[in-house]
Amino acid sequence: MNAIFAIVFFASAVLFLFTNPNGFLAAMLSGGEKAATLSLSLLAVYCVWLGFFKVMEQSGLSGKLAGGVYPLAKRLFRSNDREGVYLASCNLSANFLGLPGAPTPLGVKAVKRFTDAGNHYAADMLFVLNATSLQLLPTTVIALRLAAGSASAADIFLPTLISTLFCTLLGGILVSLTRSRK
Repeated sequence: MNAIFAIVFFASAVLFLFTNPNGFLAAMLSGGEKAATLSLSLLAVYCVWLGFFKVMEQSGLSGKLAGGVYPLAKRLFRSNDREGVYLASCNLSANFLGLPGAPTPLGVKAVKRFTDAGNHYAADMLFVLNATSLQLLPTTVIALRLAAGSASAADIFLPTLISTLFCTLLGGILVSLTRSRK
């Protein structure tokens, strides 16, 4: 994929140099400035939310939230592996709260536990639920909208909640219908 991006970039740069040689450097500098600004904005959002998640972990709140989700998650993943279901519950809880980056290590550990135990249904279900990602707070998208200068960046709250709820339900139903029960 990196090779494809490099080829597209260099082909675009060569074409731009031939069509508008005077605007090439200005466009490169402007694009670099916008990329750096966006990266710093997202870095700030990630730091705040990852710090928030760390405080939740240390206070035991994330464990309580995952514990509240645990009975439903045990049935959803059809697993008796307490640690795997707990990790999956923490992953889903962090995704639901829109904490960027925090759920990934938990999800990877949960999928590893599920696949090591031979429960591919649970691994598939967790993968689909992460891909559809039911979110109460779409923090990354709101941050991107703020960085782009949106006057009302949080207007996407309700449409995002409705669409992710629909996608999550549909994905879960499709996984349960297509995977054989063991």
